[in-house]
Amino acid sequence: MADAQCACGALQLKFSEPPRLTALCHCYACQRRTGAPFSANAFYSIDCVEISGTSTEFIRTADSGRQVRMHFCPTCGSTVYWKVDAAPLWIGVAIGSLADPAFAPPELSVFEQSKHGWVQLAETVEHFQGRPSGRT
Repeated sequence: MADAQCACGALQLKFSEPPRLTALCHCYACQRRTGAPFSANAFYSIDCVEISGTSTEFIRTADSGRQVRMHFCPTCGSTVYWKVDAAPLWIGVAIGSLADPAFAPPELSVFEQSKHGWVQLAETVEHFQGRPSGRT
């Protein structure tokens, strides 16, 4: 199982279980956070993640009104993980921080109302214009 880390290696995450969900997000906040047209995310049960190193927390309010707590390395600036107040038992991890080309592909693609038109996804991905209903 791959571990996650920031660009300089000072902030690291180790996992004892595989992710519960993998998803792409096309919302403007994720576009700005990553500097890319979407974010690729893995979601883990919080109790299977061991975090080492120091992070700086940036709190933003999502379109839903709920707070998202982004954790990034104070040395290199890489956002490695985040926690959402509405889902306290989950931790989101930037798939790029795993640096594993064989990592599980995304299951969902969310907030496609702001997806760049040239982004093409596999047919196996479930598509949602906003946040999937019935999910946190």
